[in-house]
Amino acid sequence: MKIAITGGTGFIGKYLTHYFLSQNHKVYILTRKPDAYDSDDNNLKYIGWSVDSISSLRDKLEGMDVFINLAGESINNGRWTEQQKERIINTRLQVTDTLLKLFKDLNDTPKLFINASAVGYYGTSLNKTYTEKDISTSDDFLAKTVQEWEKHASIAKNLGIRTVYARFGIVLDKQEGALPKMVLPYKFFVGGKVGTGKQWLSWIHIKDVVNLMNFIMHNEEIEGAVNFTTPFPIQMDGFGKTIGEVLGRPHYLPAPSFALKMILGEMSTLVLDGQKVLPNKAQQLGFKFEFPTLRETLTDIYRT
Repeated sequence: MKIAITGGTGFIGKYLTHYFLSQNHKVYILTRKPDAYDSDDNNLKYIGWSVDSISSLRDKLEGMDVFINLAGESINNGRWTEQQKERIINTRLQVTDTLLKLFKDLNDTPKLFINASAVGYYGTSLNKTYTEKDISTSDDFLAKTVQEWEKHASIAKNLGIRTVYARFGIVLDKQEGALPKMVLPYKFFVGGKVGTGKQWLSWIHIKDVVNLMNFIMHNEEIEGAVNFTTPFPIQMDGFGKTIGEVLGRPHYLPAPSFALKMILGEMSTLVLDGQKVLPNKAQQLGFKFEFPTLRETLTDIYRT
């Protein structure tokens, strides 16, 4: 296959690229700084682009089988000032809209468009369980951002392109993403309950992200929202206890909600609130998680 990825130099993109190359696919990374990367693999190409210039790249991007859009300002990049919130949503919408313009210009449109999304779509709750069938009515910042993002991406369906919204939970990896920050207090023997500890954490091993992406690419009946979370979400206190047990560290020093709100502002919702999200669509279609439980996941990540 020929696979184009925006955001391909980021955390998830790097794992996907490595896997696709191992399967002998051709990978095209769309980046603003192509000269910063070098590859001796003939199946990997870095293509310079911006939201203002992509139409000039049409010839280079004809005949792609799959487009994967992972681009967007990080939600963990400092306090959520009004300016930062604008960047978070605008970067996502601008890239998505630019890709849609490209698709309209192509003579040979891709067969599949996978647009990144997030479980923040559902809003937060301590007692509800969400699946892909649930329609969000939440109006918090993250929910509204994801709702708008998916609305823009959905235009690809009108072009006859199979479209999938990859609703990511917390993606776990040893070096990147949220896990290193969550584990750090335990390494210094000061780990403990965050907030009430009752908030739900819907998560997935980075290896299962790759596995599920591959599963979607090879199963043409899959479209619409797909939850990238394991079947076993866990409450934050249980998450911390499992970290402590796997690393052989205590779980005793709480981080109270009021302190986190003072430090992080509105961004504290990322650790103080959550949602219990299940991957019903993937499971119903036969996907098998390699690492379904948190203990299996952390043991795999920290075994070396």
